[in-house]
Amino acid sequence: SFMPDVKNISNRVDNQIISMQVYMPNFSLATFTPHTNFEKWAACEVTNFENVLEGLQQIIIPSGLYAVFLHKGLAQDAAKSFNYIFTEWLPKSDYVLDNRPHFEVLGDKYIRDSSDSEEEIWIPIGVK
Repeated sequence: SFMPDVKNISNRVDNQIISMQVYMPNFSLATFTPHTNFEKWAACEVTNFENVLEGLQQIIIPSGLYAVFLHKGLAQDAAKSFNYIFTEWLPKSDYVLDNRPHFEVLGDKYIRDSSDSEEEIWIPIGVK
C-alpha cells in the first residue's frame, strides 16, 4: 500500500525504498520462525517530517553500528544471504546482534523479479 504514495512524498532524499523489520526486544535468532511476530515497514528517507501524507507514519531509525551486505539476485533467494550473515558471518565476527531495526535498501540497482537485482542488507550490531 506504500508504493502508490511514495511518488507523492515531496521531501524524499533519493529514490531508494527501505524495507524494514522491527523485532521485539527479546528477538533471538535461535527462536526465530516463520511465525515470529515483528513490524514490517516500507519507507523512504526524507529531509524532514513536514507535510506527511495522510495514512503514512513516521519512524526514525536509531543511530548505531550496522553491518552492510550486498545481496545480488532474486529477492526470493535472499534467504541464502541472510543465512550466511546469521549462521556464518555474525558468529565468527567480533559483534553481536543489536536491538534496532533491520532493513534492506532497494536502490537504483534493485530490479524486481530479476536475477540482476542488487539490494543492501543492513544488520544492527554491537561489539561483543
